[in-house]
Amino acid sequence: MKKSIYILSLIVLFASCKSSSVVTQTSSENKEENSNQIIDKIITTAEENIGIKYKAAGTTKSGYDCSGLVYSTFAMYDIDLPRSSYEQSKIGIELGQNLKKAKKGDLIFFKTNRKSQINHVGIVITVEDDNIKFIHSSTSRGVIISSTKEPYYQNTFVQLNRILK
Repeated sequence: MKKSIYILSLIVLFASCKSSSVVTQTSSENKEENSNQIIDKIITTAEENIGIKYKAAGTTKSGYDCSGLVYSTFAMYDIDLPRSSYEQSKIGIELGQNLKKAKKGDLIFFKTNRKSQINHVGIVITVEDDNIKFIHSSTSRGVIISSTKEPYYQNTFVQLNRILK
């Protein structure tokens, strides 16, 4: 009788040791992982549009303007953004002009053609030191990837905004 109680105690002991070794993520770790997955999906979806022509007010594969690409790409993941680049620049967490704060999935804004307000937007796809690559719809070349190292974008860069944490 004592032997069977001892064996039963060992089984309980081993069972309790095994269950306590399970590592669980905290909810903030889960949220960050989910956010990173969504960001990767957003970037992949945007990149699937490379080569699609520019179209003023465009939000479909028949043509995109810059804010239309951003708007429709985020909408595919149930993230509602304003339709214009200027209005998009007012949402999320504004990171200013500090390129070192940039992360994949952030929005990057420009004032082009000597405009007094933001009129161009892209999605950050890679960050390497102070070189940010972003996807956007260019009026001359359609949906492309560009870099903040290009003089045109160096001179017109205004701010970064974080939409997803």
